[in-house]
Amino acid sequence: MSKIPKNKTIKTKSIKAQSNQMWGGQFTSSPSELMSKINVSISFDKRLYKQDIEGSIAHANMLAQQKIISAADAKAIVSGLKDILGDIEAGKFEFKDSLEDIHMNIEAALKERIGEQAGRLHTARSRNDQVATDFRLYVRDAFDALDGLIKNLQINLLERAGEHFATVMPGFTHLQVAQPVTFGHHLLAYVEMFSRDRMRVQGARSRINESPLGAAALAGTSFPIDRFATAKSLGFDRPMANSLDAVSDRDFALDYLSICAICAVHLSRLAEEMVNWSSAQFGFIRFSDSYSTGSSIMPQKRNPDAAELVRGKSGRMFGNLIALLTTMKSLPLAYNKDMQEDKESVFDTAENIGICLQAMAGMVSDLKVDKEKMLAAAGTGYSTATDLADYLVRELKIPFRDAHHITAKIVKIASDKRKNLEELSLKEMQAFEPMIKQDVYKILGVENSVKSRVSYGGTAPDNVRKAVADAKKRIK
Repeated sequence: MSKIPKNKTIKTKSIKAQSNQMWGGQFTSSPSELMSKINVSISFDKRLYKQDIEGSIAHANMLAQQKIISAADAKAIVSGLKDILGDIEAGKFEFKDSLEDIHMNIEAALKERIGEQAGRLHTARSRNDQVATDFRLYVRDAFDALDGLIKNLQINLLERAGEHFATVMPGFTHLQVAQPVTFGHHLLAYVEMFSRDRMRVQGARSRINESPLGAAALAGTSFPIDRFATAKSLGFDRPMANSLDAVSDRDFALDYLSICAICAVHLSRLAEEMVNWSSAQFGFIRFSDSYSTGSSIMPQKRNPDAAELVRGKSGRMFGNLIALLTTMKSLPLAYNKDMQEDKESVFDTAENIGICLQAMAGMVSDLKVDKEKMLAAAGTGYSTATDLADYLVRELKIPFRDAHHITAKIVKIASDKRKNLEELSLKEMQAFEPMIKQDVYKILGVENSVKSRVSYGGTAPDNVRKAVADAKKRIK
Protein backbone atom coordinates (compact mmCIF):
# COMPACT_ATOMS: atom_id res chain seq x y z
CA MET A 1 0.00 0.00 0.00
CA SER A 2 1.49 3.39 -1.01
CA LYS A 3 2.30 5.87 1.74
CA ILE A 4 0.86 9.40 1.83
CA PRO A 5 3.64 12.00 1.99
CA LYS A 6 3.57 14.29 5.00
CA ASN A 7 1.93 17.70 4.54
CA LYS A 8 0.12 16.46 1.47
CA THR A 9 -3.60 16.21 1.03
CA ILE A 10 -5.33 13.51 -0.95
CA LYS A 11 -7.04 14.83 -4.00
CA THR A 12 -10.29 13.05 -4.49
CA LYS A 13 -12.48 13.40 -7.51
CA SER A 14 -16.19 12.97 -7.59
CA ILE A 15 -17.53 10.11 -9.64
CA LYS A 16 -20.86 9.82 -11.34
CA ALA A 17 -23.05 7.74 -9.11
CA GLN A 18 -26.64 6.82 -9.75
CA SER A 19 -27.05 6.25 -6.04
CA ASN A 20 -27.51 9.95 -5.33
CA GLN A 21 -30.66 9.86 -7.43
CA MET A 22 -32.10 7.73 -4.65
CA TRP A 23 -31.54 10.35 -1.98
CA GLY A 24 -33.53 13.14 -3.57
CA GLY A 25 -32.85 16.86 -3.76
CA GLN A 26 -30.78 17.24 -0.60
CA PHE A 27 -27.69 15.89 -2.41
CA THR A 28 -26.55 17.89 -5.41
CA SER A 29 -23.21 16.21 -6.12
CA SER A 30 -21.80 12.72 -6.19
CA PRO A 31 -19.69 11.19 -3.39
CA SER A 32 -15.92 11.29 -3.57
CA GLU A 33 -14.05 8.34 -5.02
CA LEU A 34 -12.81 7.36 -1.55
CA MET A 35 -16.30 7.63 -0.09
CA SER A 36 -17.58 5.32 -2.80
CA LYS A 37 -14.84 2.79 -2.10
CA ILE A 38 -15.59 2.62 1.60
CA ASN A 39 -19.35 2.76 1.14
CA VAL A 40 -19.95 0.34 -1.74
CA SER A 41 -20.89 -3.20 -0.70
CA ILE A 42 -22.12 -4.75 -3.94
CA SER A 43 -18.89 -6.74 -4.37
CA PHE A 44 -19.93 -8.98 -1.49
CA ASP A 45 -23.61 -8.39 -0.74
CA LYS A 46 -24.58 -9.47 -4.26
CA ARG A 47 -24.64 -12.93 -2.68
CA LEU A 48 -27.95 -11.86 -1.16
CA TYR A 49 -29.70 -11.44 -4.52
CA LYS A 50 -32.00 -14.41 -4.07
CA GLN A 51 -33.02 -13.39 -0.54
CA ASP A 52 -33.47 -9.76 -1.60
CA ILE A 53 -35.80 -10.72 -4.43
CA GLU A 54 -37.67 -13.21 -2.26
CA GLY A 55 -38.24 -10.53 0.39
CA SER A 56 -39.31 -7.96 -2.19
CA ILE A 57 -41.84 -10.32 -3.75
CA ALA A 58 -43.36 -11.02 -0.33
CA HIS A 59 -43.47 -7.30 0.40
CA ALA A 60 -45.09 -6.40 -2.93
CA ASN A 61 -47.76 -9.07 -2.56
CA MET A 62 -48.55 -7.89 0.95
CA LEU A 63 -48.81 -4.24 -0.20
CA ALA A 64 -51.36 -5.30 -2.80
CA GLN A 65 -53.31 -7.44 -0.34
CA GLN A 66 -53.51 -4.46 2.01
CA LYS A 67 -54.53 -2.22 -0.93
CA ILE A 68 -51.53 0.02 -0.36
CA ILE A 69 -50.56 -0.48 -4.02
CA SER A 70 -52.70 -1.80 -6.86
CA ALA A 71 -52.82 -5.45 -7.83
CA ALA A 72 -51.60 -4.46 -11.31
CA ASP A 73 -48.53 -2.71 -9.90
CA ALA A 74 -47.76 -5.67 -7.65
CA LYS A 75 -48.09 -8.07 -10.57
CA ALA A 76 -45.70 -6.00 -12.69
CA ILE A 77 -43.22 -5.73 -9.80
CA VAL A 78 -43.28 -9.47 -9.07
CA SER A 79 -42.92 -10.35 -12.75
CA GLY A 80 -40.01 -7.95 -13.13
CA LEU A 81 -38.27 -9.30 -10.03
CA LYS A 82 -38.59 -12.87 -11.28
CA ASP A 83 -37.07 -11.83 -14.62
CA ILE A 84 -34.17 -10.22 -12.78
CA LEU A 85 -33.67 -13.38 -10.72
CA GLY A 86 -33.51 -15.42 -13.91
CA ASP A 87 -30.94 -13.09 -15.44
CA ILE A 88 -28.74 -13.15 -12.33
CA GLU A 89 -28.79 -16.93 -12.16
CA ALA A 90 -28.02 -17.12 -15.88
CA GLY A 91 -25.04 -14.77 -15.42
CA LYS A 92 -26.61 -12.06 -17.59
CA PHE A 93 -27.02 -9.39 -14.92
CA GLU A 94 -24.53 -6.53 -14.56
CA PHE A 95 -23.91 -5.49 -10.96
CA LYS A 96 -22.91 -1.83 -10.77
CA ASP A 97 -20.65 -0.33 -8.10
CA SER A 98 -22.31 3.02 -8.69
CA LEU A 99 -25.51 1.62 -7.18
CA GLU A 100 -23.77 0.69 -3.92
CA ASP A 101 -25.53 -2.48 -2.86
CA ILE A 102 -27.71 -5.38 -3.91
CA HIS A 103 -30.93 -3.56 -2.97
CA MET A 104 -30.32 -0.57 -5.22
CA ASN A 105 -28.95 -2.69 -8.06
CA ILE A 106 -32.14 -4.72 -8.15
CA GLU A 107 -34.41 -1.69 -7.66
CA ALA A 108 -32.69 0.20 -10.50
CA ALA A 109 -32.92 -2.83 -12.79
CA LEU A 110 -36.59 -3.19 -11.92
CA LYS A 111 -37.22 0.43 -12.89
CA GLU A 112 -35.47 -0.11 -16.23
CA ARG A 113 -37.78 -3.05 -16.92
CA ILE A 114 -41.19 -1.91 -15.71
CA GLY A 115 -40.85 1.85 -15.37
CA GLU A 116 -42.21 4.10 -12.62
CA GLN A 117 -44.24 1.26 -11.05
CA ALA A 118 -40.95 0.00 -9.58
CA GLY A 119 -40.87 3.00 -7.27
CA ARG A 120 -43.93 1.71 -5.41
CA LEU A 121 -42.04 -1.35 -4.14
CA HIS A 122 -40.20 0.58 -1.46
CA THR A 123 -43.43 1.82 0.13
CA ALA A 124 -43.52 1.08 3.89
CA ARG A 125 -40.03 -0.32 4.10
CA SER A 126 -36.42 0.85 4.44
CA ARG A 127 -33.11 -0.57 3.40
CA ASN A 128 -32.64 -1.16 7.14
CA ASP A 129 -35.38 -3.75 7.49
CA GLN A 130 -34.70 -4.95 3.96
CA VAL A 131 -31.07 -5.89 4.62
CA ALA A 132 -31.94 -7.33 8.03
CA THR A 133 -34.50 -9.58 6.33
CA ASP A 134 -32.16 -10.58 3.51
CA PHE A 135 -29.37 -11.40 5.91
CA ARG A 136 -31.61 -13.44 8.20
CA LEU A 137 -32.85 -15.45 5.25
CA TYR A 138 -29.24 -16.08 4.16
CA VAL A 139 -28.07 -17.12 7.62
CA ARG A 140 -31.14 -19.31 8.09
CA ASP A 141 -30.17 -21.16 4.91
CA ALA A 142 -26.58 -21.30 6.14
CA PHE A 143 -27.73 -22.94 9.38
CA ASP A 144 -29.63 -25.58 7.41
CA ALA A 145 -26.58 -26.26 5.24
CA LEU A 146 -24.32 -26.44 8.30
CA ASP A 147 -26.59 -28.95 10.01
CA GLY A 148 -26.53 -31.19 6.94
CA LEU A 149 -22.75 -31.05 6.61
CA ILE A 150 -22.17 -31.90 10.27
CA LYS A 151 -24.64 -34.77 10.01
CA ASN A 152 -22.77 -36.16 7.00
CA LEU A 153 -19.49 -36.09 8.94
CA GLN A 154 -21.17 -37.86 11.86
CA ILE A 155 -22.43 -40.59 9.55
CA ASN A 156 -18.89 -41.19 8.26
CA LEU A 157 -17.50 -41.24 11.80
CA LEU A 158 -20.13 -43.76 12.85
CA GLU A 159 -19.35 -46.03 9.92
CA ARG A 160 -15.68 -46.13 10.89
CA ALA A 161 -16.51 -46.49 14.60
CA GLY A 162 -18.67 -49.49 13.76
CA GLU A 163 -15.82 -51.08 11.81
CA HIS A 164 -13.39 -50.54 14.69
CA PHE A 165 -15.57 -51.18 17.74
CA ALA A 166 -12.93 -53.66 19.02
CA THR A 167 -9.74 -52.15 17.54
CA VAL A 168 -7.51 -51.44 20.55
CA MET A 169 -5.44 -48.27 20.67
CA PRO A 170 -3.81 -46.23 23.43
CA GLY A 171 -5.93 -43.61 25.14
CA PHE A 172 -4.03 -40.49 26.15
CA THR A 173 -4.05 -37.85 28.83
CA HIS A 174 -1.45 -35.06 28.61
CA LEU A 175 -0.51 -36.79 25.31
CA GLN A 176 0.96 -39.60 27.43
CA VAL A 177 -0.30 -43.17 27.19
CA ALA A 178 -2.99 -43.49 29.87
CA GLN A 179 -5.31 -46.47 29.39
CA PRO A 180 -6.22 -48.60 26.38
CA VAL A 181 -9.41 -47.75 24.53
CA THR A 182 -10.91 -48.77 21.21
CA PHE A 183 -10.57 -46.71 18.06
CA GLY A 184 -14.33 -46.85 17.66
CA HIS A 185 -14.78 -45.39 21.13
CA HIS A 186 -12.37 -42.59 20.28
CA LEU A 187 -14.29 -41.70 17.13
CA LEU A 188 -17.56 -41.74 19.04
CA ALA A 189 -16.24 -38.93 21.22
CA TYR A 190 -16.23 -36.71 18.12
CA VAL A 191 -19.72 -37.87 17.17
CA GLU A 192 -20.85 -36.51 20.55
CA MET A 193 -19.02 -33.20 20.03
CA PHE A 194 -20.65 -32.72 16.65
CA SER A 195 -24.03 -33.66 18.14
CA ARG A 196 -23.67 -30.70 20.49
CA ASP A 197 -22.81 -28.51 17.50
CA ARG A 198 -26.01 -29.63 15.81
CA MET A 199 -28.03 -28.88 18.94
CA ARG A 200 -26.57 -25.38 18.92
CA VAL A 201 -27.45 -25.03 15.23
CA GLN A 202 -31.02 -26.12 15.83
CA GLY A 203 -31.45 -23.79 18.79
CA ALA A 204 -30.10 -20.83 16.83
CA ARG A 205 -32.23 -21.81 13.82
CA SER A 206 -35.27 -21.48 16.04
CA ARG A 207 -34.17 -18.09 17.39
CA ILE A 208 -33.42 -16.63 13.96
CA ASN A 209 -36.85 -17.43 12.57
CA GLU A 210 -38.49 -14.05 13.20
CA SER A 211 -39.03 -11.48 10.47
CA PRO A 212 -37.67 -7.90 10.61
CA LEU A 213 -39.57 -6.92 7.46
CA GLY A 214 -41.98 -4.05 8.08
CA ALA A 215 -39.92 -2.48 10.87
CA ALA A 216 -38.94 0.11 8.22
CA ALA A 217 -36.06 2.42 9.18
CA LEU A 218 -36.42 1.98 12.94
CA ALA A 219 -39.89 3.06 14.10
CA GLY A 220 -42.30 1.02 12.02
CA THR A 221 -44.60 2.61 9.44
CA SER A 222 -47.87 4.49 9.27
CA PHE A 223 -49.10 2.32 6.38
CA PRO A 224 -51.55 -0.49 7.29
CA ILE A 225 -49.10 -3.30 6.49
CA ASP A 226 -49.50 -6.92 7.58
CA ARG A 227 -46.17 -8.05 9.04
CA PHE A 228 -47.61 -11.43 9.95
CA ALA A 229 -48.43 -12.08 6.29
CA THR A 230 -44.91 -11.28 5.07
CA ALA A 231 -43.40 -13.31 7.91
CA LYS A 232 -45.50 -16.33 6.94
CA SER A 233 -44.73 -15.88 3.24
CA LEU A 234 -40.99 -15.97 3.97
CA GLY A 235 -41.21 -19.00 6.25
CA PHE A 236 -40.70 -17.10 9.50
CA ASP A 237 -42.60 -18.09 12.63
CA ARG A 238 -43.58 -14.53 13.48
CA PRO A 239 -42.51 -10.89 12.99
CA MET A 240 -39.99 -9.42 15.41
CA ALA A 241 -41.77 -7.64 18.25
CA ASN A 242 -39.76 -4.40 18.39
CA SER A 243 -38.92 -2.29 15.36
CA LEU A 244 -35.72 -0.89 16.88
CA ASP A 245 -34.44 -4.37 17.68
CA ALA A 246 -35.54 -5.70 14.30
CA VAL A 247 -33.23 -3.43 12.30
CA SER A 248 -30.29 -3.38 14.72
CA ASP A 249 -30.08 -7.02 15.82
CA ARG A 250 -27.21 -9.14 14.53
CA ASP A 251 -27.31 -11.77 17.27
CA PHE A 252 -28.24 -14.32 14.64
CA ALA A 253 -24.99 -13.63 12.77
CA LEU A 254 -23.03 -13.86 16.02
CA ASP A 255 -24.83 -17.13 16.79
CA TYR A 256 -23.76 -18.48 13.41
CA LEU A 257 -20.16 -17.37 13.76
CA SER A 258 -19.97 -18.64 17.33
CA ILE A 259 -21.38 -22.06 16.46
CA CYS A 260 -19.05 -22.35 13.49
CA ALA A 261 -16.09 -21.35 15.67
CA ILE A 262 -16.93 -24.04 18.24
CA CYS A 263 -17.42 -26.58 15.46
CA ALA A 264 -14.06 -25.50 14.06
CA VAL A 265 -12.49 -26.25 17.46
CA HIS A 266 -13.82 -29.81 17.23
CA LEU A 267 -12.63 -30.15 13.64
CA SER A 268 -9.22 -28.80 14.58
CA ARG A 269 -8.85 -31.23 17.49
CA LEU A 270 -9.67 -34.18 15.24
CA ALA A 271 -7.34 -32.82 12.55
CA GLU A 272 -4.52 -32.49 15.10
CA GLU A 273 -4.98 -36.10 16.17
CA MET A 274 -4.98 -37.24 12.57
CA VAL A 275 -1.77 -35.34 11.90
CA ASN A 276 -0.16 -37.08 14.89
CA TRP A 277 -1.59 -40.50 14.07
CA SER A 278 -0.34 -40.33 10.47
CA SER A 279 3.24 -39.52 11.47
CA ALA A 280 6.01 -42.14 11.40
CA GLN A 281 6.24 -41.90 15.19
CA PHE A 282 2.65 -43.12 15.55
CA GLY A 283 1.86 -44.86 12.28
CA PHE A 284 -1.74 -45.50 13.30
CA ILE A 285 -3.40 -44.26 10.10
CA ARG A 286 -2.58 -43.45 6.50
CA PHE A 287 -4.38 -40.83 4.43
CA SER A 288 -5.44 -41.60 0.89
CA ASP A 289 -3.81 -39.78 -2.00
CA SER A 290 -6.93 -37.60 -2.21
CA TYR A 291 -6.07 -35.89 1.08
CA SER A 292 -2.25 -35.96 1.06
CA THR A 293 0.48 -34.07 -0.75
CA GLY A 294 4.16 -34.66 -1.38
CA SER A 295 7.28 -32.57 -0.99
CA SER A 296 9.05 -30.60 -3.71
CA ILE A 297 12.44 -31.73 -2.38
CA MET A 298 11.93 -34.81 -0.17
CA PRO A 299 10.56 -37.71 -2.24
CA GLN A 300 9.71 -39.81 0.82
CA LYS A 301 7.31 -37.24 2.30
CA ARG A 302 3.57 -37.77 2.54
CA ASN A 303 2.09 -34.66 4.10
CA PRO A 304 -1.34 -34.53 5.79
CA ASP A 305 -2.07 -31.14 4.26
CA ALA A 306 -5.86 -31.46 4.25
CA ALA A 307 -5.89 -32.07 7.99
CA GLU A 308 -3.42 -29.26 8.58
CA LEU A 309 -5.55 -26.84 6.57
CA VAL A 310 -8.67 -27.80 8.52
CA ARG A 311 -6.68 -27.13 11.69
CA GLY A 312 -5.39 -23.83 10.32
CA LYS A 313 -8.72 -22.48 9.09
CA SER A 314 -10.09 -22.61 12.62
CA GLY A 315 -8.09 -19.46 13.46
CA ARG A 316 -9.63 -17.66 10.52
CA MET A 317 -13.14 -18.50 11.74
CA PHE A 318 -12.30 -17.42 15.30
CA GLY A 319 -11.15 -14.10 13.85
CA ASN A 320 -14.43 -13.61 12.00
CA LEU A 321 -16.35 -14.05 15.25
CA ILE A 322 -14.13 -11.59 17.13
CA ALA A 323 -14.40 -9.09 14.26
CA LEU A 324 -18.20 -8.97 14.39
CA LEU A 325 -18.31 -8.97 18.20
CA THR A 326 -16.00 -5.96 18.13
CA THR A 327 -18.08 -4.21 15.49
CA MET A 328 -21.31 -4.66 17.43
CA LYS A 329 -20.14 -4.03 20.98
CA SER A 330 -20.58 -0.23 21.07
CA LEU A 331 -23.31 0.47 18.56
CA PRO A 332 -26.24 2.57 19.77
CA LEU A 333 -29.72 1.76 18.53
CA ALA A 334 -30.79 1.47 15.83
CA TYR A 335 -29.06 0.89 12.48
CA ASN A 336 -25.49 2.11 11.95
CA LYS A 337 -23.41 1.77 8.80
CA ASP A 338 -20.79 -0.15 10.82
CA MET A 339 -23.17 -3.09 10.45
CA GLN A 340 -22.26 -3.35 6.78
CA GLU A 341 -19.19 -5.15 8.16
CA ASP A 342 -21.36 -8.07 9.30
CA LYS A 343 -21.63 -9.88 6.00
CA GLU A 344 -18.10 -10.61 4.85
CA SER A 345 -17.30 -12.38 8.13
CA VAL A 346 -20.35 -14.59 7.77
CA PHE A 347 -19.79 -15.27 4.06
CA ASP A 348 -16.16 -16.19 4.68
CA THR A 349 -16.98 -18.47 7.61
CA ALA A 350 -19.82 -20.16 5.71
CA GLU A 351 -17.48 -20.96 2.84
CA ASN A 352 -14.65 -22.21 5.04
CA ILE A 353 -16.67 -24.26 7.53
CA GLY A 354 -18.27 -25.98 4.54
CA ILE A 355 -14.88 -26.82 3.03
CA CYS A 356 -13.55 -28.08 6.37
CA LEU A 357 -16.55 -30.30 7.13
CA GLN A 358 -16.51 -31.85 3.67
CA ALA A 359 -12.76 -32.38 3.77
CA MET A 360 -12.93 -34.01 7.20
CA ALA A 361 -15.78 -36.27 6.11
CA GLY A 362 -13.66 -37.37 3.16
CA MET A 363 -10.57 -37.98 5.29
CA VAL A 364 -12.51 -40.06 7.82
CA SER A 365 -14.07 -42.13 5.06
CA ASP A 366 -10.80 -42.78 3.18
CA LEU A 367 -8.18 -43.28 5.91
CA LYS A 368 -6.50 -46.65 6.41
CA VAL A 369 -6.03 -47.96 9.96
CA ASP A 370 -3.03 -50.02 11.11
CA LYS A 371 -4.57 -52.18 13.82
CA GLU A 372 -1.30 -53.89 14.72
CA LYS A 373 0.52 -50.64 15.42
CA MET A 374 -2.38 -49.35 17.47
CA LEU A 375 -2.47 -52.54 19.53
CA ALA A 376 1.27 -52.52 20.11
CA ALA A 377 1.19 -48.87 21.17
CA ALA A 378 -1.70 -49.54 23.55
CA GLY A 379 0.53 -51.78 25.63
CA THR A 380 3.27 -49.22 26.13
CA GLY A 381 3.61 -46.86 29.06
CA TYR A 382 2.17 -49.35 31.56
CA SER A 383 -1.34 -48.53 30.35
CA THR A 384 -2.90 -51.33 32.43
CA ALA A 385 -1.52 -50.04 35.74
CA THR A 386 -4.99 -48.81 36.73
CA ASP A 387 -6.34 -52.29 36.04
CA LEU A 388 -3.78 -53.67 38.50
CA ALA A 389 -4.81 -51.13 41.13
CA ASP A 390 -8.49 -51.98 40.53
CA TYR A 391 -7.61 -55.69 40.92
CA LEU A 392 -6.06 -55.01 44.33
CA VAL A 393 -9.21 -53.16 45.40
CA ARG A 394 -11.75 -55.56 43.94
CA GLU A 395 -10.09 -58.93 44.69
CA LEU A 396 -7.97 -58.18 47.74
CA LYS A 397 -10.19 -55.50 49.33
CA ILE A 398 -7.29 -53.07 49.64
CA PRO A 399 -8.28 -49.37 49.91
CA PHE A 400 -7.73 -47.62 46.58
CA ARG A 401 -5.12 -45.15 47.85
CA ASP A 402 -3.05 -48.03 49.22
CA ALA A 403 -3.57 -49.99 46.00
CA HIS A 404 -2.39 -46.95 44.04
CA HIS A 405 0.90 -46.83 46.02
CA ILE A 406 1.49 -50.57 45.66
CA THR A 407 0.89 -50.42 41.93
CA ALA A 408 3.23 -47.44 41.56
CA LYS A 409 6.01 -49.48 43.21
CA ILE A 410 5.35 -52.44 40.91
CA VAL A 411 5.43 -50.13 37.86
CA LYS A 412 8.75 -48.70 39.02
CA ILE A 413 10.38 -52.11 39.34
CA ALA A 414 9.02 -53.08 35.93
CA SER A 415 10.44 -49.86 34.47
CA ASP A 416 13.80 -50.45 36.15
CA LYS A 417 13.92 -53.96 34.70
CA ARG A 418 12.63 -52.76 31.30
CA LYS A 419 9.69 -55.13 31.42
CA ASN A 420 5.99 -54.76 30.77
CA LEU A 421 3.73 -55.43 33.75
CA GLU A 422 2.61 -58.80 32.40
CA GLU A 423 6.29 -59.80 32.00
CA LEU A 424 6.95 -59.51 35.73
CA SER A 425 6.93 -62.76 37.64
CA LEU A 426 4.36 -63.42 40.31
CA LYS A 427 7.15 -63.43 42.87
CA GLU A 428 8.29 -59.97 41.79
CA MET A 429 4.81 -58.57 42.27
CA GLN A 430 4.27 -60.41 45.55
CA ALA A 431 7.33 -58.64 46.94
CA PHE A 432 5.05 -55.58 47.18
CA GLU A 433 1.78 -57.35 47.97
CA PRO A 434 1.94 -61.02 49.05
CA MET A 435 -1.80 -61.62 48.40
CA ILE A 436 -1.48 -61.13 44.64
CA LYS A 437 -2.34 -64.41 42.85
CA GLN A 438 -1.88 -65.94 39.43
CA ASP A 439 -5.22 -64.58 38.22
CA VAL A 440 -3.66 -61.10 38.11
CA TYR A 441 -2.33 -61.87 34.64
CA LYS A 442 -5.87 -62.02 33.26
CA ILE A 443 -6.29 -58.31 33.79
CA LEU A 444 -2.88 -57.09 32.62
CA GLY A 445 -3.38 -57.51 28.86
CA VAL A 446 -4.70 -54.47 26.97
CA GLU A 447 -7.53 -56.37 25.29
CA ASN A 448 -8.80 -57.65 28.64
CA SER A 449 -8.47 -54.14 30.03
CA VAL A 450 -10.65 -52.76 27.26
CA LYS A 451 -13.26 -55.48 27.68
CA SER A 452 -13.55 -54.73 31.39
CA ARG A 453 -14.66 -51.10 30.86
CA VAL A 454 -18.35 -51.92 30.79
CA SER A 455 -19.74 -48.88 32.64
CA TYR A 456 -22.17 -46.71 30.64
CA GLY A 457 -20.14 -44.63 28.19
CA GLY A 458 -17.11 -46.90 28.61
CA THR A 459 -14.85 -48.33 25.93
CA ALA A 460 -15.79 -52.03 26.13
CA PRO A 461 -16.37 -53.30 22.55
CA ASP A 462 -19.96 -54.35 23.31
CA ASN A 463 -20.62 -50.84 24.65
CA VAL A 464 -19.14 -49.27 21.54
CA ARG A 465 -21.16 -51.45 19.19
CA LYS A 466 -24.37 -50.51 21.00
CA ALA A 467 -23.39 -46.82 21.14
CA VAL A 468 -22.86 -46.79 17.39
CA ALA A 469 -26.28 -48.31 16.77
CA ASP A 470 -27.95 -45.87 19.17
CA ALA A 471 -26.20 -42.88 17.59
CA LYS A 472 -27.23 -43.92 14.11
CA LYS A 473 -30.87 -44.02 15.21
CA ARG A 474 -30.56 -40.66 16.93
CA ILE A 475 -28.93 -38.96 13.97
CA LYS A 476 -31.45 -40.30 11.47
